[in-house]
Amino acid sequence: MPLSNAEELFPLLTRIAEALERLSPPAETQPDEIAADGYVWDAEAGRPLPVPKINRVAFPLLVGIDQQSKLLLDNTERFARGLPANNALLWGARGMGKSSLVKAAHAQVNASLQPDPTLALVEIHREDIPTLPRLLQLLRGQAPRRFLLFCDDLSFDQEDASYKSLKAVLEGGIEGRPGNVLFYATSNRRHLMARDMIDNERSTAINPGEAVEEKVSLSDRFGLWLGFHNCDQQTFLAMVEGYATHFGLEVEPERLRAEAKEWSVTRGSRSGRVAWQFIQDLAGRLDQRIDL
Repeated sequence: MPLSNAEELFPLLTRIAEALERLSPPAETQPDEIAADGYVWDAEAGRPLPVPKINRVAFPLLVGIDQQSKLLLDNTERFARGLPANNALLWGARGMGKSSLVKAAHAQVNASLQPDPTLALVEIHREDIPTLPRLLQLLRGQAPRRFLLFCDDLSFDQEDASYKSLKAVLEGGIEGRPGNVLFYATSNRRHLMARDMIDNERSTAINPGEAVEEKVSLSDRFGLWLGFHNCDQQTFLAMVEGYATHFGLEVEPERLRAEAKEWSVTRGSRSGRVAWQFIQDLAGRLDQRIDL
């Protein structure tokens, strides 16, 4: 082949090689890459991405959810020790500490496992649920390391059929859930479906009972249900005072309570999230830093 022709073909061959490389499947994640404390599942890349620092609050700061905290912590500790444990669904009022409790329980259990913590927290986004079997297959191969799989704000809409794959993964699949993986989810809905969605299934199905059962049976795959409800003013103020004490905010108790009450009125609600937002505002006005 003449030299000039070869020079002309070289850029074309280079582009073809680069395109083939992009189309090739991502490299399998090696065991030594699964060594961090927390991860976020990257469905497109097909691998968990390590999180340098998990955004969470300390376990003692979770006020007003004592029973839920105890149950979830006990369940997580058993799993970390290799004992039987249940998938958990944390459902209920917004801003009452559902996702905060999952992350705090993970930290608390890992602290008890020092100096060799083995429990990793892996977050999967709601829209990536269809790729859950691929993630579980990867984590299955990382035993004996144990993984707490976490999906925040999990729910399904009318045309969404991905809940069926989640049902199979949690209990009914031929392989079943890996023994080194536990699944925690939070949701505002007890049955993970909108009420009008369930009612629509009941009204249009030939056998309404069976249609509704198909929809709500997903939540039955979670052996541990923890309900979270709106808090009263006393609990809300206890949350605020707990944060203020923990972060050393220098403010008179009466002023703290009065301003917290006013803040909750302007927001039209009382919850752990509202209490935390008030504390952030207060700390800013006091020129004080707060570090989680």
